[in-house]
Amino acid sequence: MAGGKHLLGKPKGKHIFGTAKVGEKGQIVIPKEARTLFGVQPGDTLLILGDEQTGIIVTKPEVIENAAMKIFEEMEREPK
Repeated sequence: MAGGKHLLGKPKGKHIFGTAKVGEKGQIVIPKEARTLFGVQPGDTLLILGDEQTGIIVTKPEVIENAAMKIFEEMEREPK
């Protein structure tokens, strides 16, 4: 649904939430708008992935689980 609106009234797609300073212990604060949009709550566990060329990804583990399930479904559909 191109050009559609997200639940919060923001356009779907990519967002720039601002910057986060890394503290002495390596901690960052995820901007409130990002936490709200992605449903990140205190106590949640986030998955940190990295690629030396493209950077760091911070996501909920369920996102990767959902992607893996789609891959498995595609593998099952492929002719043997």
